[in-house]
Amino acid sequence: MTYDLFSIGSHKPGEVAVKEAPQGLELPEFLHLLPMMELNTYPNITSTICVDEHVSRQAVLRAENGDKILALFALKTCEVDMENLLPSDFFPVGVAAQILEVKGEAPEPMRVLVQGLCRISFSQILTGGIIPLVKIVPQVELSTEDYSTLRPMILEAKRLFAELLKFVPGIPVDVFKLNTLLDSEPVLLADLLMASIPLNHQAKAEYLLIAGLKHRYLKLLEHLTLELSNRQAGRAITQRIEACLDKKHREMHLREQIKAIQAELGEGDEPGSQAARDFEKKLEAIELPEEARTAATREIDRLSAMPPQSMECGVITNYLEWLSELPWKEETVATSDLKEAKAILDRDHYGLDKVKRRILEFLAVFQLTQGTAKTPILCLTGPPGVGKTSLGKSIAECLGRKFVRLSLGGLRDEAEIRGHRRAYVGARPGRVIAGLKKAGVRNPVVLLDELDKMATGPGGDPGAALLEALDPEQNSNFTDHFLELPFDLSKVLFILTANVLEEVPPPLRDRLEIIEVEGYSTEEKVEIAMRHLWPKELLRHGLDEGELNIKKEELAHLISSHTWEAGCRELTRNLSALVRSRSMAKALGEDFASEIDRSEFISILGPPLRRAEMLSSEPASGVVTGLAWTAGGGDIMLMEAVGMPGKGKLSLTGQLGDVMKESAQAAISYVRSKARDWGLDENWFKNHDIHVHLPQGAIPKDGPSAGVGLATAIVSLVGNRKVKPNLAMTGEISLRGLVLPVGGLREKLLAAKRAGIKNVLIPTRNLEDLKNLPRDVLKGLEITPVDTLDKVLTLALMEEKETPIGH
Repeated sequence: MTYDLFSIGSHKPGEVAVKEAPQGLELPEFLHLLPMMELNTYPNITSTICVDEHVSRQAVLRAENGDKILALFALKTCEVDMENLLPSDFFPVGVAAQILEVKGEAPEPMRVLVQGLCRISFSQILTGGIIPLVKIVPQVELSTEDYSTLRPMILEAKRLFAELLKFVPGIPVDVFKLNTLLDSEPVLLADLLMASIPLNHQAKAEYLLIAGLKHRYLKLLEHLTLELSNRQAGRAITQRIEACLDKKHREMHLREQIKAIQAELGEGDEPGSQAARDFEKKLEAIELPEEARTAATREIDRLSAMPPQSMECGVITNYLEWLSELPWKEETVATSDLKEAKAILDRDHYGLDKVKRRILEFLAVFQLTQGTAKTPILCLTGPPGVGKTSLGKSIAECLGRKFVRLSLGGLRDEAEIRGHRRAYVGARPGRVIAGLKKAGVRNPVVLLDELDKMATGPGGDPGAALLEALDPEQNSNFTDHFLELPFDLSKVLFILTANVLEEVPPPLRDRLEIIEVEGYSTEEKVEIAMRHLWPKELLRHGLDEGELNIKKEELAHLISSHTWEAGCRELTRNLSALVRSRSMAKALGEDFASEIDRSEFISILGPPLRRAEMLSSEPASGVVTGLAWTAGGGDIMLMEAVGMPGKGKLSLTGQLGDVMKESAQAAISYVRSKARDWGLDENWFKNHDIHVHLPQGAIPKDGPSAGVGLATAIVSLVGNRKVKPNLAMTGEISLRGLVLPVGGLREKLLAAKRAGIKNVLIPTRNLEDLKNLPRDVLKGLEITPVDTLDKVLTLALMEEKETPIGH
């Protein structure tokens, strides 16, 4: 709620009105409570209150239709629970006020003209209804017998208030009333002055607590003196600033006169002319586009005619520096030797054959067209730690171009891409233009990292700003807000990286050529560690090559026991810890073994990960192992179902997303429709509740590929048939019992291998995906295609039943 001292009805706006309270008015025992953030209503003073909260509006309307009296009490703070008000939330003394007039209908604020009656306190708040009531206790008003002793304080208060009016002419007060109240109403005079002074709500609420008239005037004099002192100091500061500005204006005028005299005599330089000439020489040596040269000439002319002390002088200088340092025409002479490019890719990255082939195809087109073809926008997508960023560096090396990496993670402002307009203080170009300046050429390889981590914020959508920069049809005339000139980005090779492609906005994703960088198998990680990671860690920790060794068998054991990832980052950290232990021994001058043994893993790295131990080696009913795809690669996902007496309710827990919940609903609907065909008790569903839980509840889970596993767990539970151990499955289920294809098959199969699972059921329509998978991914797995849930149940469930649960 907001309050003012303006009156409505017959009162003039901005006037504090004084009106005598009705004689002999008896207050009810209970009044409707109106909580106020600022209480500026005192006895016998009318003011206008603006009310917008629903409960407060209802309190006003209820009072207007009843006794027309409200209890106004000031809140101590705005951070209170308006639905559960406590006496401690209010200042203890408020004002009983009579409603004179009400205007305004929802949704507009309600304007209520009230007249203060008397000071009141309350003993309790009744919150049984929507509108709170308070049991009030009227406060006895003060006697004026000691008026003669108060007269000096009253005259001083009036004098100070008259002085204050000179500094704050907008104070709403009737000065004539002050003179008439001097002798007749000293109590009302104090209240009227207090209501007219611009003070904070706490000071005005605390004034109501003061009982003695002398103490009230002492507090009033204190506030008047302090406010007048502040106003006088403020005016003195303003006058000094104005005098300073006048002095600067005179100095500027004199400089202009000196400038005219020197020009007449042919002496001296114009202010700023030296800097302008320097830029002019610098830009003459640069090959600029015509539009850029026109803009530079215009700014140089402005700079030469501008005083050096002008703020605009710095803005122009910064702009000209950017124009002179950008690579408008400079290019790197690119190379495109395919054999050398293949050697570089094989040297820097093991595996990733599909990715390398696509990069070599791009380089082949570049070689045949001699760089005249429109450059595609490549997007490398895959789990963390699989080498997306390092692939960008290798592509730059293959082409012989400079490499620039720009991180987009956490970007929430469009100006970070398109630049800030020069009207803002500290304006600068966007990251794309700044990256080209850093590279010094207009045809570098620019890696835009973490594309899926951008977000829309108050500054706009940075993803939308990237559309022009990444569109080959438009980026030859990319306009940065700071430069306000078109810049040719068509020579830039943009490479983007993302973990989750679905997080990239569809219009932006439509402009990208997607290259999936998939996770590594254990065999690939062993080779990567032996060729790249281990030598790098030895060098980084001060050990010579051959001074410390590790066998491939030990690496494979390390990967299976202490890592659970699609990439190699956790593996790199573990190798670093192993090498670091030997580096410390070498630094201390101690002897150390030259070979790492698996027996040291626990003492150095800690206990092994126990993700696979979640899987039961014994068959059980209602428990199925599923396979999931995550942003970090593949993972196993247990699905547990239990039954209990109930009325057919389905409970789903484990932080499941909407798609997975719908998959569970589809699964149970199909199972119930086929209960008779599968020999299940149809009445079981009416008399029992089912609880489906996916462990690791702190991790969000979503997607349709758990549908087959959920249906199998429910059939296993209801039919009391155990699920075969060492078996995992993935697939979406339809209401007709069909097993539909899923994505991320490679990562899911790798997760099964990490967990030691041998048998995997996949949708029949995913068989084509197996043809593109390397042999080391499929090695050791028995993969069975399924097209219906009936076939899944035949392969997954054991024939014998266990003791019924929930029957």
